Amino acid sequence: MNVESMYQEIILDHYKNPRGRGAISDPAGESHQVNPTCGDEVTVQVTTDDSGHLHVGYEGQGCSISQASASVMAEMVEGLDPTEADAIRAAFLDLMHSKGAAEPDEDVLGDGIAFAGVAKYPARIKCALLPWMALQDAEAKAGITVTDEGADRR
Repeated sequence: MNVESMYQEIILDHYKNPRGRGAISDPAGESHQVNPTCGDEVTVQVTTDDSGHLHVGYEGQGCSISQASASVMAEMVEGLDPTEADAIRAAFLDLMHSKGAAEPDEDVLGDGIAFAGVAKYPARIKCALLPWMALQDAEAKAGITVTDEGADRR
């Protein structure tokens, strides 16, 4: 099996068996994002627990790329310190803006490396980025900030 086929299987697995899908109780922040060019939609909700760890839920509809990306995002950032989650988000954004030239770090991106091929197709990049942009906006609305010393909740 070649790498491209393996990546396609990862995306389809996350699309068919989404992780983290569903609303969370008492979200501190929520963001609804729409990709007007294709109609993909995602709503991401976030909160933090008493120890400052991030909890994420999402609902959405759209293509396999946008929904699989939401699943990967939710699985990867759930329970992390917001600073760690932000580092993963930044690495995913870098991958998507690489035009397919980046060598993704599996240790940082986990199943997110499956989207390396998506970065070659500008029309699909927005699909993959949609939930990650919603995460960033939901965190901002919740007052979850990332600082050099760590993350604070206002």
